[in-house]
Amino acid sequence: MMAVMLACCGWTAASRAADPVHGAVSSAPRLTPVTTPGAVDVATPASAPAAPVKKAKRPIAEERLEALFDTESISALLSHNDDALRKSDLSAGYFVAEQSFGNLVPQIRPWREWLSNRGFTFELTYKGESMANVGGGLSKGIDYVHDLRVSMLFDLGKLVGLNGWFLHGIVMNREGRQVGWDHVGERNVLLTEVWSIHGPAAARLADLYVEKSFLHHRININVGRIALTHTYGTSVLLCTFMMQCSAPMAIREPPGWSVYPKTSWGGTVRFRPTRDLTLRTGIYKIGPKAQDNTGWAWGSETTTGIQTPVELTWEPFFGARNLPGHYKLGFGHDTSPYPDLIGTIPAAYQAYIHAHKEKPRDTFYIEADQMVYRKHGEHQMAGGYLLAGYIHNTPSISTFSDEFYFGASLLGLIPHRPYDRFGVMYSYYQMSPRLTYGQSLRQAAGMSMGAYVNGPQTHSAVLEAYYGIPVTPGLVVTPEFEYMMRPGETSVIPNAMLVGLKVIANL
Repeated sequence: MMAVMLACCGWTAASRAADPVHGAVSSAPRLTPVTTPGAVDVATPASAPAAPVKKAKRPIAEERLEALFDTESISALLSHNDDALRKSDLSAGYFVAEQSFGNLVPQIRPWREWLSNRGFTFELTYKGESMANVGGGLSKGIDYVHDLRVSMLFDLGKLVGLNGWFLHGIVMNREGRQVGWDHVGERNVLLTEVWSIHGPAAARLADLYVEKSFLHHRININVGRIALTHTYGTSVLLCTFMMQCSAPMAIREPPGWSVYPKTSWGGTVRFRPTRDLTLRTGIYKIGPKAQDNTGWAWGSETTTGIQTPVELTWEPFFGARNLPGHYKLGFGHDTSPYPDLIGTIPAAYQAYIHAHKEKPRDTFYIEADQMVYRKHGEHQMAGGYLLAGYIHNTPSISTFSDEFYFGASLLGLIPHRPYDRFGVMYSYYQMSPRLTYGQSLRQAAGMSMGAYVNGPQTHSAVLEAYYGIPVTPGLVVTPEFEYMMRPGETSVIPNAMLVGLKVIANL
């Protein structure tokens, strides 16, 4: 049993309550068939049934990330029942699972284990998303997208004698069309998770990076080609939703925050100053997202600047049921020069209205989730969560100046369906005020406001709901519902209602 894990942004290892491999969410995709005593299998995704308690296995990746100082920070203010001091706290994965629990073809498990024992672990995953616009928008119609990927982990200690070093790689195929573009009239907010701006390609190289822990597993590094939004600004709870995975739209839209299949050269260092805090930071080379269609043509990529993200996460536990919470602050500075989004200024206004000079972009975000009840297990996804977040980008040069969201992800609401998960979320998107201003000037002058623009764009919002059903080991089926308010960020196009289905299969 093994998981394809996408980067998660700092869900910490406080009180030994996170990934038993690293003590926190992996900072990038990982294949890790690791369990610990008293823990469920860490490959269990948010919408899958909890695995039975298993005996400890020999891990194939790095062990947990230990704290630099054996003390607490903010958690020290809590009562003795609400702290991060316990030595036998929850142990289970809290990361972005990219597959269903188990495998559809268990007959090949002995062969997979034979390869794993010799240093190579792999997973083949299918994710298909079909969404239909059934009311409002531009037209009724349905679109389909899919993601086929092979995720690989090479234990370089077993393979070439580099003990403690691991090589991670992902090759993927993404095909399909975006329903928002074709039928809704929405080209800024993506209404499905799986999508690629790069066009068709049979095999894209996504992640390719090495990992190593130092100082007795107190510092962990990842270096290579990595998608930033699977390392920062994400969580397993966000990725139970179709629209918010791998990170909120206002984070993953700017070029400085690469998202699959686009990756960036660079690296992240991660450590735990105290038991309840995790800090991660890094430096990455930034280029236009539309470049390098396949991920293989490294020499053709243009460098526009450097992204320096930093993220701090606090993970407390509350009450007798040890209800975990994850609270984080993040910041990213992209040195690339970005133009003023006011765009072309009509001649009649050029005497007194001027575009700002190109400047770098900053992103600030705060995200939080808190378990409010526990059911069917002691791992971190065995229960219901409330979650919320806010993202702010430099307004004059960012398509989305602000986004906020709030919602819930709840386990076992229907009797006799204990492992189904229901989620609902409202997200609001505020466009750049300079973008709106420039469009208003061009509209007043009788000029085109831009392709696919029906009026000055101000804001939009989406209500999303899903119901995840683990059908069988290796297969999760999730009906989806979305209600798009103000498609195109104007009031010209009617609000749209969409229904669809997401299928995740672990072959």
